[in-house]
Amino acid sequence: MRIATFNVLHGRSPDDGQVDPDRLAAAVRSLDADVLGLQEVDRDQERSHGADLTAVAAEAVGAVDARFVPAVDVPPGAPACGIALVSRWAVTSWHVVRLPRSPIPVRDEPRVAVAAVLDGPFGPLTVCVTHLSFVPGRKVRQLRQVVRALDRSPAPRLVMGDLNMGPRLAALVSGLRPLARALTFPADRPRAQRDHVLADDGLTAAGPGEAVRLPLSDHRALVVPVDPS
Repeated sequence: MRIATFNVLHGRSPDDGQVDPDRLAAAVRSLDADVLGLQEVDRDQERSHGADLTAVAAEAVGAVDARFVPAVDVPPGAPACGIALVSRWAVTSWHVVRLPRSPIPVRDEPRVAVAAVLDGPFGPLTVCVTHLSFVPGRKVRQLRQVVRALDRSPAPRLVMGDLNMGPRLAALVSGLRPLARALTFPADRPRAQRDHVLADDGLTAAGPGEAVRLPLSDHRALVVPVDPS
C-alpha cells in the first residue's frame, strides 16, 4: 500500500501563481497513492475557480471513497478550505475531530482532523489526516488530541499530514513511529520536514520514503510504501 500526504496550497503553482485543476489531477495521479491525505484543499473557492479539489484528486487516483472536511464548520456546499482523505480502499466509518484553539489571541485558523477505518488489503486500518497549527504549544496539544481520538479505533493506526513540526517532536508527542524521513518544506530547497506519516507498531515502511516535488504548492508531497508489521 502506498501512502501519501500533500499540502497542496489550494492547488496553486509557485511558478505562475495560478490554480489549474488539471495540473492538480496530474500531480496527485503521479504519486500513485492508495491512500492520500491532502491539506489546504479548496471547495467552491473563487481563487481555485470554484473547483472541488477533493473530487478532482479522487477521480485522478481512482478512489472509491473520499471526504473533504472544512477547517471552519460551514453549511453544506458553502465555499470552504480544509483537509481531505482520498482512498482506493472502501471506508467503513468516518470520524471528524475538531481540534482545540488557544485562549491566547493568535492569528491562526481553526484546525481539524478526519479519521477513516479502511477495508484495506491486509484487514481493517485506521488512517487519520490533519493539518496542525504553527503555534508551538497549540500544535503539541492538537497532536495529542488526535492520537487520543484514535484510542478506540481499529489497529493498526496511521496519522499523516502537515504537522508543522519536525520528526523528533512528532514522534515524542504522538508516541508513534515516523515511517518516512525526508525534507518537505519549502518545496524548491527544502530545509525541514513538516509533513509526516506516523504509525503504531502494526505498520512498517516497506521501503524508503520520498519527498516528491510537484508543479504546485510550497510543500513537497511525502510518499511511503507501507506493509503490516
